[in-house]
Amino acid sequence: MSSSEGNTDVRLAATRALYNALGFAQANFSNDMERDYIMRVVCEATLSPEVRIRQAAFECLVSISSTYYEKLAPYIQDIFNITAKAVREDEEPVALQAIEFWSSICDEEIDILEEYGGDFTGDSDIPCFYFIKQALPALVPMLLETLLKQEEDQDQDEGAWNIAMAGGTCLGLVARTVGDDIVPLVVPFIEENISKPDWRQREAATYAFGSILEGPSPEKLIPLVNVALTFMLSALTKDPNSHVKDTTAWTLGRIFELLHGSVVDSPIISQANCQQIITVLLQSMKDTPNVAEKACGALYFLAQGYEEMGPSSPLTPFFQEIVQSLLTVTHREDAGESRLRTAAYETLNEVVRCSTDETAPLVLQLVPVIMMELHNTLEGQKLSSDEREKQSELQGLLCGCLQVIIQKLGASEPTKYVFMQYADQIMGLFLRVFACRSATVHEEAMLAIGALAYATGEDFAKYMPEFYRYLEMGLQNFEEYQVCAVTVGVVGDISRALEEKIVPYCDGIMTQLLKNLSSNQLHRSVKPPIFSCFGDIALAVGEYFEKYLMWAMSALQSAAELSTHIAGDDELVEYTNSLRNGILEAYSGIFQGFKNSPKTQLLIPYAPHILQFLDGIYMEKDMDDVVMKTAIGVLGDLADTLGSHAGSMIQQSVSSKDFLNECLSSEDLMIKESAEWAKLAISRAISV
Repeated sequence: MSSSEGNTDVRLAATRALYNALGFAQANFSNDMERDYIMRVVCEATLSPEVRIRQAAFECLVSISSTYYEKLAPYIQDIFNITAKAVREDEEPVALQAIEFWSSICDEEIDILEEYGGDFTGDSDIPCFYFIKQALPALVPMLLETLLKQEEDQDQDEGAWNIAMAGGTCLGLVARTVGDDIVPLVVPFIEENISKPDWRQREAATYAFGSILEGPSPEKLIPLVNVALTFMLSALTKDPNSHVKDTTAWTLGRIFELLHGSVVDSPIISQANCQQIITVLLQSMKDTPNVAEKACGALYFLAQGYEEMGPSSPLTPFFQEIVQSLLTVTHREDAGESRLRTAAYETLNEVVRCSTDETAPLVLQLVPVIMMELHNTLEGQKLSSDEREKQSELQGLLCGCLQVIIQKLGASEPTKYVFMQYADQIMGLFLRVFACRSATVHEEAMLAIGALAYATGEDFAKYMPEFYRYLEMGLQNFEEYQVCAVTVGVVGDISRALEEKIVPYCDGIMTQLLKNLSSNQLHRSVKPPIFSCFGDIALAVGEYFEKYLMWAMSALQSAAELSTHIAGDDELVEYTNSLRNGILEAYSGIFQGFKNSPKTQLLIPYAPHILQFLDGIYMEKDMDDVVMKTAIGVLGDLADTLGSHAGSMIQQSVSSKDFLNECLSSEDLMIKESAEWAKLAISRAISV
């Protein structure tokens, strides 16, 4: 890699080889002399006359920053000088990597500070060196300069990435790393550039403002936002430049996402400016697709912020107008550009989801409108494969929209009653969608059917004869495993809705679920929901579950054994927790389903193994709060269903008592409640 190597191809290959080998260099980086040597060679390569070598050398630095963060202190000043020079003077591919170095350092420090909150006790592996805090006075001005290097057509190009975007992204990470300290360094830049005649300066100032909204405290930001809001609303309608409008709409979205809603004490949106905000956003939805898409996003967060605000929302008076504008956007000729149509439907869904009872009649009026739209996509015209793909996408969006409407209207009795007149037609549409055979649509239609089952309750039984074959197809869909996972979830929804009316379909469903569990083709993420689904079915059919008990328990037992022997790799720990949670939900459903039936004694032989499983996960100490709550619940179910048969077993179990006490003193209210119920059930079982 050294500059004495005359052949640039050799030098480039060597630099790339080092990049690929850095993960194995722990020993070299622990040795001061070897580390100094490696760092010197890499830094020298960043000055090579050949652009590809400079880029590859900076890629090495980025990798070193995340792999050997704790070893960087002696070099950080030199690296700053090298990166600053590259960002200001070098070609774009090199400059981008130089910015990426600082983004990577931010990621490291954000992780360390989140995990240990700044107090480094004995258990933290790596202390935070506060490189970003120390570099702030030089780093922030450098990043602000990059914001002025926009490209003329950056908004039009979907995957665009350039120096200005990289600089803004890095600035946002810096804000998350240092919080309030960044504000005084950026405000002068914003004030100086926000009204300049050159669009690049106005856009850069707006982008800088939007970038630093996450990290600093609301107290620090709200006074600034209050000043900026009026200015931005005016820029969004009046600025002659599309880039400035695009970034302004994005920044408004960030303001509503981060500084509006129940999290913030002093609201930035008042009765006075609410109307103006909505008027401006709806007007911007008629703008070019990229601006309109950002305006939809801003409205999305505006609606979301009012979700927790109680029975009446400031958006209520504008509800009809908002919905109408969003539907108009979905019909624009150019709605396929910049994700505009998708953004409009996502925003419509959020507006409906966060709406209050006052607007329920208007949501009801939306049902036939969306049904008609879905119906139109199903009318048999001959389509090219490109058009068919667009049509599938639209069907998916419309099914998603109906799902949200069904959940909203099904949640309260009066609206549910009126909504039911549409249920047959809606179900008919969903069945026609399944006939179209597209995976994304299947997933959305399945989720919507789950919502419909929840809303219609046992009346859903009348749809089962026709729907069952699609349910079975979904459960057999190993290739598109997300469809399979969603279908398993819907079986749970339907079991809860139909209760014992699901019995005629149980043989087919249970056979398919057990087949899925024993398959090597099925993605492992589908297995935990299958176990929870056993619990839902058992709860629905009660002692009728007896005919599946032996098979289900045997599958649960082998999965339970597997789940207590997985060594701690982070991704595996997460999967193990979801697997355990599924197994425990199954046990819980089975025990509750059999409760008070003469067949409870069938469960006694399984109790020792279940207690052993609970001991195992308690001993391993790596369960998350969700598993803890389900596990202590299962201990209670065991005592509650088996009574005196369980009492003595629980008393003999290794860790039940410690586990119960730990849960009783938990900070988490859900865990505490479960534990108090379990304690009661256990003391009843023991005293019998």
